Amino acid sequence: MLVRLLYASRARQPLAPAAIDDILATSVEYNPRHGITGVLCHGNGVFLQALEGDREEVNALYQAISRDARHHELVLLQFEEIVQRDFPGWSMVRVNAAKVNPATMLKYSTHGELDPYRTSGAASLALLKELIAGASLVARNPERGRS
Repeated sequence: MLVRLLYASRARQPLAPAAIDDILATSVEYNPRHGITGVLCHGNGVFLQALEGDREEVNALYQAISRDARHHELVLLQFEEIVQRDFPGWSMVRVNAAKVNPATMLKYSTHGELDPYRTSGAASLALLKELIAGASLVARNPERGRS
């Protein structure tokens, strides 16, 4: 059974671009082996991530993320059974919210910045879909030096 899980978390401390690259590299290695696809958006110390795949695999990954010392204030925004994936072509793709047009962010939030703690899960998911559709991607795979 396919599911989608959407969560937000805050970084315990400011993360250097290399640390974000490491998170993405781990995802790109782990996710295809487990049938997981998704997107990771980050900005202002906040992560917004959608994970899609088998219920057990997605739940296991979410549990691992919840134990990751780099995260805190982990909040489950949405969990649902789905008929099809919204991010089927991405083992994991990264979006840097700081590089997104503020008008796009304002369309889905009250302050024009990434803050899934103050928006609905549906609005956060709609933002991720628009970012993917608009090719607001930083990288498919980690590339050192890019942010």
